Amino acid sequence: MDLTFQSSKNDGNIEDQITNQVNWLDWVVIGLYFVIIIVVGIWTSRRKKDTVDNYFLAGRDMHWIPVGASLFASNVGSEHFVGLAGSGAGVGIAIAMFEYSAMGILLILGWCFMPIFLASQVSTMPEYLRKRFGGQRIRIYLSVLSLILYIFTKISACLFAGSLFIKLLLDLDNIYIAICILLAVSALFTIFGGLTTVMWTEFVQVFVMVIGSIALTFISLNKAGGYTKMMDTFATAGMPTDPAYEGFKGGCNITNGNETCESCSAITPYYKHLIRPADDTEVPWPGILGSIISGVWYWCTDQVIVQRALSAKNLTNAKAGCVLSSVLKILPVFMLIIPGMAARVLWPNQIGCSDPIKCQHVCGSSSGCTNLAYPYLVINLMPAGASGLMVSVIIAALMSSLTSIFNSASTIFIIDIYTRFRKATEIEQIIVGRFFVVFLVAVSVIWIPILEASNNSQLFQYIQSVTSFLSPPVCAVYIFSMFWSRTTEPAAFWSLVIGLIIGLIRMILEFSIPAPACTSSDADPRPLIISKVHYLHFGIILFTISSLIIIAISLMTKKPDPKTLHRLVFSTIHSEEVREEIENENIEKKNDENENAPGINKWVAMICCASGSQKKPEVKEQNVEIETELTPQEIARLHAAAAKDDPKWSPYVNMAAVVMVFVCAFFWGFYA
Repeated sequence: MDLTFQSSKNDGNIEDQITNQVNWLDWVVIGLYFVIIIVVGIWTSRRKKDTVDNYFLAGRDMHWIPVGASLFASNVGSEHFVGLAGSGAGVGIAIAMFEYSAMGILLILGWCFMPIFLASQVSTMPEYLRKRFGGQRIRIYLSVLSLILYIFTKISACLFAGSLFIKLLLDLDNIYIAICILLAVSALFTIFGGLTTVMWTEFVQVFVMVIGSIALTFISLNKAGGYTKMMDTFATAGMPTDPAYEGFKGGCNITNGNETCESCSAITPYYKHLIRPADDTEVPWPGILGSIISGVWYWCTDQVIVQRALSAKNLTNAKAGCVLSSVLKILPVFMLIIPGMAARVLWPNQIGCSDPIKCQHVCGSSSGCTNLAYPYLVINLMPAGASGLMVSVIIAALMSSLTSIFNSASTIFIIDIYTRFRKATEIEQIIVGRFFVVFLVAVSVIWIPILEASNNSQLFQYIQSVTSFLSPPVCAVYIFSMFWSRTTEPAAFWSLVIGLIIGLIRMILEFSIPAPACTSSDADPRPLIISKVHYLHFGIILFTISSLIIIAISLMTKKPDPKTLHRLVFSTIHSEEVREEIENENIEKKNDENENAPGINKWVAMICCASGSQKKPEVKEQNVEIETELTPQEIARLHAAAAKDDPKWSPYVNMAAVVMVFVCAFFWGFYA
């Protein structure tokens, strides 16, 4: 790729920066990308998916390569391109803490959580808790909470990031049409393809994301003088060169000759380090534990992620997919964070601005414009054709995130909510799941105006803060449920309820009482629990409170019957004993019941299922193919076998995991 091109402007307003409008070659590249994705989608959708297992879990027959690629693609969405690069421009390398933590947490998913999920034969995470504790209140509670988080956190962040990029790229005043098209295409793959189509399109998109982003990394570092120079001069080169773009703390005015004014654009001297002082306002070092807590919730218990691993053909392929994804998690630091830092060096006035009036003019946010880092790189540095490739990268990331969320959310809605209140045939479940995707699309479009109104100078930090407010109780419940057999249902339920109340109180206070602007001389009106306790520290506190509640109530309530725990806790995953169901309910749908269940018009089924097989769908219990003539003992042995590794390939996968542990430790040490 040719790295020589016209120099970019480092000063001026945003109108002067958008010099590279997409030309015909860019549109050709974008068109070819969509053709490839559509062909892949049509090809994969031809496979049979007229059962719940095939539609929602890709038939549990995915190879480790698409599993690993899909895990990575589901995580790295457009909010990462905008948010992670923006945080790199704002705080430096420290934000990589979340990426390097994920490298190790992915191995925990493969070796600690996946054996339990496979042995218990679950399709969704709330379904596991239903089997573990019985009843429905925890399962439905978590299902509803997950859907709320998907709509107002994941989808909102994804759409905000994508709309910001597209709006800058195309110089649009109204981006609703573009967003609606992206939503429609993303929903189309989910509606007519199921998880198989989603995962194979994600597999293609990973290559687009990685190749395009790495190319832009080299281009941006070349323009910034190289990696070493950029890292050494970031603290000074990233400061605004035009005083008009620089605000000063407490309203101090440097023009009055007061040289003690502290710039609001100042970059911490710890910008090259992961380990920062405990009182650091951005990423304090004790917060590493908080990031791990949020990471375990996200990577090990979130439906969007775990659903990819559950689609693997066996445990060994699931583990290998986790290792591959762990390898790929090395890339975001070099693909996004370091280029984000380079962007601030190239455009210190715009990316590093701190004057509220100037920032409002540059990006529409008075709190800062670091989110512009990656869009500026693409718009100003990429040559013709390559810009189209990077547009495809952003669109790929947006579609990847949305398709993952749409499919996983519809899975939760059907399996954990809809079938709890209505007996439905499998074909009806698939149809309702597809209409629920349409509902998610509608809510997402309605949410767009709120997204634009809630601009944040560091999108990635916003996402992590919301996660720290809501996820620690859920993380605690799953960990204790899986690794402590003494955990009881009342303990899990009340830990979730109390933890949610505490987290919501903190979140409401956080967003209803904003901190005063850096340039303001007003006193901080926030309570100490907000102003003095970092959100990562709060996550640790909330996890500790939730854990203590679980332990205390579990010890005060009746111990679970060991006969109900076979293959549901880590110590019993290889048990071949028949498990006694807690509050056993008739969840097996017999053929005659399905045929007589309240149905839907045939023409609706024909339209909604036109892309699927027309033969009568197979009926499966808990989404696992089990011959009806097998005895309960034989079924138990079959489930226990799902938690066993392939003896041929397992040693190699284990060796690869050990290597990744050392690689992860190396990066932590290198940037410590």
